[in-house]
Amino acid sequence: MAHTVSLKVGQLELRLEAGKLAKQANGAVFATYGGSAVLATACCSEKEVEGLDYVPLQVEYNEKYYAAGKIPGGFLKREARPKDREILVSRLIDRPMRPLFDKGFGREIQIVPTTVSTDQINPPDVVAMIASSAAVLISDIPFAGPVGAVRVCALNGELVVNPTLQQIEASQLEIVVAGSEEGVTMVEGGAKEVPEEVLLKAISVAQPVIADLCRLQKELARLIGKPKLPVKEPEAGLEKRDAIWAAAYPLMEVACFVKGKAERSEAIKKVKRSVAEQFAADIPEDKAGHFGGLMDDLEYQIVRKSILDRHIRTDGRGLEDIRPIACEVDVLPRTHGSALFTRGETQSLSVTTLGTVSDEQMIDDIEGDKRYQNFMLHYNFPPFSVGEVGRLATGRREIGHGHLAQRALAGVLPKKEAFPYTIRVVSEILESNGSSSMATVCAGTLSLLNAGVPIRKPVAGIAMGLITDPSSGKTAVLSDILGEEDHLGDMDFKVAGTEDGITGFQMDIKISGVSFDILSRAVEQAHAGRMHILKIMNQTLAVPRSTISEYAPKIVTFRIDTEKIGAVIGPGGKTIKGMSEKTGASINIENDGTVTVYGKDLASAQEAETMIRGLVEEPEVGRIYQGVVKRIMDFGAFVEIFPGKEGLVHISKLSRKRINTVGEVLKMDQEIPVKLTEVDRMGRMNLSYIDAIDPNGTSSDGDSGDGGGKAPARYPRRGSGDRDHRS
Repeated sequence: MAHTVSLKVGQLELRLEAGKLAKQANGAVFATYGGSAVLATACCSEKEVEGLDYVPLQVEYNEKYYAAGKIPGGFLKREARPKDREILVSRLIDRPMRPLFDKGFGREIQIVPTTVSTDQINPPDVVAMIASSAAVLISDIPFAGPVGAVRVCALNGELVVNPTLQQIEASQLEIVVAGSEEGVTMVEGGAKEVPEEVLLKAISVAQPVIADLCRLQKELARLIGKPKLPVKEPEAGLEKRDAIWAAAYPLMEVACFVKGKAERSEAIKKVKRSVAEQFAADIPEDKAGHFGGLMDDLEYQIVRKSILDRHIRTDGRGLEDIRPIACEVDVLPRTHGSALFTRGETQSLSVTTLGTVSDEQMIDDIEGDKRYQNFMLHYNFPPFSVGEVGRLATGRREIGHGHLAQRALAGVLPKKEAFPYTIRVVSEILESNGSSSMATVCAGTLSLLNAGVPIRKPVAGIAMGLITDPSSGKTAVLSDILGEEDHLGDMDFKVAGTEDGITGFQMDIKISGVSFDILSRAVEQAHAGRMHILKIMNQTLAVPRSTISEYAPKIVTFRIDTEKIGAVIGPGGKTIKGMSEKTGASINIENDGTVTVYGKDLASAQEAETMIRGLVEEPEVGRIYQGVVKRIMDFGAFVEIFPGKEGLVHISKLSRKRINTVGEVLKMDQEIPVKLTEVDRMGRMNLSYIDAIDPNGTSSDGDSGDGGGKAPARYPRRGSGDRDHRS
């Protein structure tokens, strides 16, 4: 029997229906919001997997093109491998839900939210988050949920709950907040340099909505929920647990505070080996996992106790101390821009490449028409960055970290009209011990500046951590966390921004929720850390280079009359292709008449511009043009000043002294400057060579020299003319 519950969220009603679709899944919920609909299913394997010390959870969010009445583009007309957007939404669903599954359940769990309808107005991702939580909650899979989720935007000074795609595009702040009835557990979003207070206010607006969404899911579970499967009782631990703990504690207390990641890791391993040898007879082979867990618990307690009681971290820093920072630019000789950012034992080598319009990335999804993206940031995390051997691959983590850094930098980039390049930043993580995504933001900023990209302001990022003790009420907010502080702590809160505001952020909380006071402290502390990092970055490079790299393509942009676009393109594109082949430049024309010319060097771009302007501009009497001798006659020479436009230079206009033949001065295909002296009633152009090279009539012989080669350098390639942009 089907059951439905509903709740008004923002301006529309959210409906959750169960018991009608996908009934063989452990749990299935059909969620609708406006014209967007998501079917989320949850299943678990029948058998337990022995020896698991993690939750084997898979979240596979997918979007069907039919949801928007579209057929997939490309050769294969069916949905294939997950798009980046689907992976990012899968991570949004996974992160707040994963901590709520019991490791003792021991079965593989798979959540599959599928967008089956979209009105291209209301984003389906938040709907998928709610549907996924509800599907698990009504299933027989043990789950400490539910989880609610909502998007909040700051638009024209107001906070909007569950905004439309159009409102998101125009907003100054966009965040997705997830959590339980007790508090917020995840925040992710981007902003256009908004103050920290706006972010905190948006989170506070989201909290009561999340609580209502959790209660809605509980109501559905009460109507149709299944009894939960049993969780395996933990096995009996080590008989001499207390003795092992007592023997290891003083040794581990020293090892946990050895300076250096590698040295500290080796010291901890040495303690484990030593204690394992000491109690070898009391640790049977089938209890080896219990011994490892006991040592992990010991390290967890020692590190957290030191931070809470003594405010001393494993590397000796205080709570708000930032690790040593080093910045360097011009690291690579032939790239368009490069920078190396090192913070402690985390290091990012970021490289900026400038491309043309043909390098833009096409985005084909269900949210609307195909779009083109001219900024990309790609993050690579090779195994050697943590001293390991592994496969070189781009996984969900790499895509997620790259997206966060891209979001943080996108808000300060110039508009395409002002800087018509396609920009790609690649971050190679060479070392990692805490917040490589925020190191990517810092290194990415420096590489953009080094490439001459006119970003509005530098951006820096920092990761904050949290240690709490509910029994004593003690809390500690940590600045610039290490990898182990992320692993052993209660929060990972990444914040990026400029001197004037936040541009990107991501927060994951491992406990049931954090108070608003703790969030405020973390945001305030992050601001201070960001200012410190920006100060150091600015000492290396604070403003964009005045010129772009000599190895980058050169761009010329200008505008022509829209009625002349056809003349530039020519029949079947013949004219524009011919100009590209001759000059070596790529030419792009927009519908509004904006022409963008991409040349391998400035000369090729300018040559293409001259040819285009010649097709669309009317010749101007009195102006000097650079032309090419096309025909030599007895009475003069015909010179082409624009493609397909020739004028006559009479023999009397070639020299101030008498000459017998045109060949004494000119030869075929010679480039010469000519002055347009007249356009007669029939549109024929009369040109003068001598008035172009000797406008004051001061030449003693009128000879042009050797009669060959190009005109002297003092004569411009074209007459004067304004250009909208020159790079």
